Amino acid sequence: MQPLSGTVQRYAWGTHDAIPAILGRPSDGSPIAEYWLGAHTSSPSLLEGGTLVEHIASGPRVLGKRSREAFGEQLPYLMKLLSARHALSIQAHPSRDQAIDGFARESRAGIPLDSPERTYKDSWPKPEILIALEDFHSLAGFRDPHQTAELFAGLGVADQLESVIGPLTERKGPAAMAEVFLDVLSLDDARHHLVNETVAAAMHHRDDDGELGEFARTALELDAVFPADPGILAALLMNRLLLRPGQGLFVPPGMMHAHLRGTGVEIMANSDNVIRGGLTTKHIDVSELVAVVDFNPWLPEVLEPRRTRRGVFKYQTPCSEFEAWRMSIDDSTAAVRVPGRGSARILLVTKGHCVLHDGESRLDLPSGRAAFLSAEERDVFATGTAELYGTSSGIR
Repeated sequence: MQPLSGTVQRYAWGTHDAIPAILGRPSDGSPIAEYWLGAHTSSPSLLEGGTLVEHIASGPRVLGKRSREAFGEQLPYLMKLLSARHALSIQAHPSRDQAIDGFARESRAGIPLDSPERTYKDSWPKPEILIALEDFHSLAGFRDPHQTAELFAGLGVADQLESVIGPLTERKGPAAMAEVFLDVLSLDDARHHLVNETVAAAMHHRDDDGELGEFARTALELDAVFPADPGILAALLMNRLLLRPGQGLFVPPGMMHAHLRGTGVEIMANSDNVIRGGLTTKHIDVSELVAVVDFNPWLPEVLEPRRTRRGVFKYQTPCSEFEAWRMSIDDSTAAVRVPGRGSARILLVTKGHCVLHDGESRLDLPSGRAAFLSAEERDVFATGTAELYGTSSGIR
């Protein structure tokens, strides 16, 4: 058991105080979007003797036998705190085969890793789960096309947008959604007024109840940050979801999504591969969007954790790279055994104070502190009154 210090990522969309509040630090007035806990080479976490990458390289047995057999001698997951003040870019993530192929292809082409034209930063997939620490708003998956057409009609802009959204109801299958999505992203100056007309119409419905009111408020929320951006129309093709504290959203490869606002814990495969699809000034690789994104209509499930034993709640995902779980412990109960035996584990305390102990040593973890547990540390218990989030390899 070792204390683990994460790294701060200061993206412009981050909040100013949410992550510092969890970490027990004063805000410095600048946005802090993410706090990384893991061994991604671009921003590895720190142990007392160096980086987590160096620690694993010096003794890969800490990962666990089965994890090493499946993923090699690197940590297969990455944990983050994420806090969004406003919408992130519309994006999707590749599958394992797509990531391996894309990374090799761009490397052969000689595109530098730090180039703005580079899409694949590594050869890993990036399935992920976002677990809300407060009410968290997100766009995820494409809405049923007929339902989307009805919502644009409800705003009163169906006729104006007919040349763009017509395929939603005139054609069937994912090809129609792909056509509309890509057409929206390529709006030329002659059609750019369509975005402003949609936003203006939304003003008249911002106080409506039900789905139409939510649709209108989403358009206005995005326009406040990305004024007149064609990505607003692309975003309106997607489902809007609200996660309550403790609920999760699993994002598999190929699912278009855009987190809007809120703070949560994010656990993912150890990758930084992002295929952007709008609401961004960064490179949009249209050919990769077509190859990677699933354009079928799909309403993602909001995940409730399943209690596996006293004090431990697991989030079910199909991932082999990671497992995600929450621990709720209380002084009035006995010690709770930390899940994930046989794998390297990362724990983060988001509330309260706990003590980890294995019968020989102990580690105090107040709110905002994290720990790295070796696969060789099998029976570790937590006591105190706290809420912790943790992850391990999905293969043990």
